[in-house]
Amino acid sequence: MHRAGFVNIIGNPNVGKSTLMNALVGEKLSIVTAKAQTTRHRIMGIVSGEDFQIVYSDTPGILKPNYRLQENMMDFVDTAIGDADIILYVTDTVEKGDKNSEYIEKLRRVECPVVVVINKIDISTQDKVVSLMEWWKEQLPEAEIIPASAREQFNLESILDAVSSRLPEAPAWFDKDQFTDKNLRFFASEILREKIFLNYSEEIPYSCQVEIESFKEGADRYEISAVIYVLRESQKGIIIGKKGAALKKVGTEARIDMEDFFQKKVFLSTYVKVDPDWREDRRELRRFGYES
Repeated sequence: MHRAGFVNIIGNPNVGKSTLMNALVGEKLSIVTAKAQTTRHRIMGIVSGEDFQIVYSDTPGILKPNYRLQENMMDFVDTAIGDADIILYVTDTVEKGDKNSEYIEKLRRVECPVVVVINKIDISTQDKVVSLMEWWKEQLPEAEIIPASAREQFNLESILDAVSSRLPEAPAWFDKDQFTDKNLRFFASEILREKIFLNYSEEIPYSCQVEIESFKEGADRYEISAVIYVLRESQKGIIIGKKGAALKKVGTEARIDMEDFFQKKVFLSTYVKVDPDWREDRRELRRFGYES
């Protein structure tokens, strides 16, 4: 008997969804920073064994949209709720349980199994964790509640057991040696975007989009050309920095991570362009993979 299914990870921003998926898959597929809204796409991570295949999906954090990009991000979340075989709802020991409570109501109505992961127990107390488990059991009586720490990789085995025991009987959806649905271009853009989140503050990371214009594989290295789009001319100056120092730092950090991820040398060229409408324009959002 073979089991396979889509296990979709949803939750509010900054609860550790991406860290959890990376830990469960054993690969860094989703970028991780301390800033909210780091994840913009729905990213799949695939774990296969002889008699099972788990297709995890990381999704953007739940928020109230302020522009079209964020509306499309929430479409990814709603789609993930609708097509899940199992939902992993990630909360943590910091946030208020009823934040974005309309999604808790949605979870009460879904037909698939729900597993609630209370993340970040490493920064809490046992009494607080027990109290949170009781609160979530009241909200979602049919769900399994699991305390864990994705960062410390604590209690991941319990999550895997909860998921594995609820997988439907089905053939594998992907080749057994495939570990994601995304291509190398996507990961190159995400690695560069992560470095932007880590190196710039305030609105700059949220105003940026990365596009890989060229991705060529040579005999001994990848040659990658990337464009960073910003909303305003003043943001372009901030991204580049004095005498290009800021952009050079970001490019160097991204190249090092790309070489580690691709296991091959990388020659990376980065450019900055102004596109004032990229977060609102449907055609631009489709080009960047945010609209179907």
